Amino acid sequence: MIRFEQVSKQFPSGTFAVKSLDFEIKKGEFFVLIGPSGSGKTTTLKMINRLIELSNGWVLINEKKISDYDINELRWNIGYVLQQIALFPHMTIAENIAVVPELKNWGKEKIVARVDELLKMVGLDPKEYRNRKPNELSGGQQQRVGVLRALAADPEIILMDEPFSALDPFSREKLQDDMLEIQRKLKKTIVFVTHDIQEALRLGDRICLMKEGKIVQVGTPNEFLMNPANDFVREFVGSKKLTIHLNELMTPVSIGSKLFDTKTISLSTPVGEVFEHLALFEQIAVEDNGKQIGIISRQNALKVISQYLREGGQTHE
Repeated sequence: MIRFEQVSKQFPSGTFAVKSLDFEIKKGEFFVLIGPSGSGKTTTLKMINRLIELSNGWVLINEKKISDYDINELRWNIGYVLQQIALFPHMTIAENIAVVPELKNWGKEKIVARVDELLKMVGLDPKEYRNRKPNELSGGQQQRVGVLRALAADPEIILMDEPFSALDPFSREKLQDDMLEIQRKLKKTIVFVTHDIQEALRLGDRICLMKEGKIVQVGTPNEFLMNPANDFVREFVGSKKLTIHLNELMTPVSIGSKLFDTKTISLSTPVGEVFEHLALFEQIAVEDNGKQIGIISRQNALKVISQYLREGGQTHE
C-alpha cells in the first residue's frame, strides 16, 4: 500500500532528518511511528502527502510514486489529522466535516448523509451537534470532529500527527477507543505518530520505533514486549519481562459456558504465547480442566499492559 525505498531527507544545513528508510505499510493496517524528539517520525509522516519533499529514494502508494500523482489528487485521497485541531471557527461542525467532499463536488444530500453517519459513529447526535460551532465543543469533541473531517471523503489513507497528545487522559482514552472502533468498521490504512509507547501498544497493528532518523525496530506490540531488538527498545518500552498473569488479562465467564467458537488456550499458557495468539485472533477462550472460564480480547489485553507500564510495574519474571 505505502512503501518507502531508501528514503532520506536532508536539509540545506546538511543535517539528515531521516536516512535510508526502507519499510512497507500494508493496506488496512494501523501503523504507528514512534520515537524520541528528533527521531524523524513526523518528517516521515509528512513525506507521504508531500508536505515535506524527500531528498533521495522513493515513496510509493499502490505501486505508484507519489511524485507521479497530481498534488491535489494525492492530498484529497489522504486524510490528515493534526495535534492542533485547526477547525474553522466561523463554520459549523457539519461545514467543517464537509470541506473535502465539497471540494470534490459531492451532492448536497450525499454530504448531509455522510456528516450524519460520521457523527453517529463517534456518539455525537447529529441533531444536537451538526449546527454547533467549534467553540461550543470540548477539546476532546473538537478533536473527534477533526478525525471525522479527515474521514469525510472516504480516503484510503489517514495520517495522524500526535492527534491526542494535547488532551486530558480521559479524553485521550475516549479518542483511542473511538479510533479502535472506527478502524474495526472502516479498515483504513492509518499512519499514526505518537511519543507515547502505551498509546502505540494499544492502537498499533505494527509499530516502527525510530532513533536519529533511522529505524530501530518494526514489529507487532507483542514483538516489542516480548522480543525487543536491543537495549534502546527495551528501555523505550520500559519492560524486560512482564510479570502480568494470564488471569489479569481475562474476563471471567460462567464456568462451563461456551460463548463462541474460537482459539482456546489453557489457564497455564505463558503470557508471551497468549499475545502470539492475539496477533491472529481478536479474542481467545481460556479453559481450565476442559471448561471455559473466561475470554481474553486483544483490546483489553493491550489496555492492561499499557496501564501496567504506566504505573511502572516490576520487570522480572
